[in-house]
Amino acid sequence: MEILEEAGNLLQILREKNPLIHHITNPVTINDSANIVLAMGGSPIMADDPSEVEEVVSMASALVINTGMPEPRKLKSMILAGKKANELRIPVVLDPVGGGLTKLRKETLENLLGTMVFSVIKGNQAEIRHLASYEYSLNGVDSLPDKMNGIEVAKAAAQKHKCVIAMTGKEDIITDGIRSYSIENGHSMLSAITGTGCMSASLIAAFCGVTEDFLLAAVSGMLSMGIAGESAGRSLSVGEGIGSFKVRFFDHIQLTNKDILIKEGRIHEL
Repeated sequence: MEILEEAGNLLQILREKNPLIHHITNPVTINDSANIVLAMGGSPIMADDPSEVEEVVSMASALVINTGMPEPRKLKSMILAGKKANELRIPVVLDPVGGGLTKLRKETLENLLGTMVFSVIKGNQAEIRHLASYEYSLNGVDSLPDKMNGIEVAKAAAQKHKCVIAMTGKEDIITDGIRSYSIENGHSMLSAITGTGCMSASLIAAFCGVTEDFLLAAVSGMLSMGIAGESAGRSLSVGEGIGSFKVRFFDHIQLTNKDILIKEGRIHEL
């Protein structure tokens, strides 16, 4: 499939260019987000002080904004960095963790969406439903099963916010509101590790840092995540669990290459 070839080529470009990815992110998963970018071939920088974020983002190839633990100081930094990134045409990826769960999170997202333009928004179905203004259900930061057709939700959010939506789930859905893909790759253990959603956003940002085709970047990031998860799962021996899986997952992110993406990617145009 042509999209797999394109994703493989983009991975090669990423590793040649080593893009700098600026994160203003969740402290719960900051180390994993940094390491996943390194494993993929990029360079992470984690800077969230208002006095330096504009300077830092000016040097970066992409910006990740993660609302996992929102607070006023960090929101100020996000707005400063996001506006500067927009001014410089640097792609911005939003991970609206727990979006809609509390008043603070709703207000934080409203502030962010009202003050900057995002290239990609990555979230689970509950988070994307909130952004699409559908009725939604949340249980902490985990997505709940829902009868609503996922592609309808994702397309509505993409059209509303004029960006690419990467909606994670049993099958990941990537759409810009017109073109849409579903990705079947993944492993159940990915949902048993804190921070895999945050890591997905970091991978997407790394690919955004080397292309203007943000739909392809989101597809490439989510494919890499799912394929590495499957490879890590296959490598486990009897008696090994999520600790071993996490280590193997990072190994397989680093080992992922163009040939693996093309051979193992299971993606369908919707």
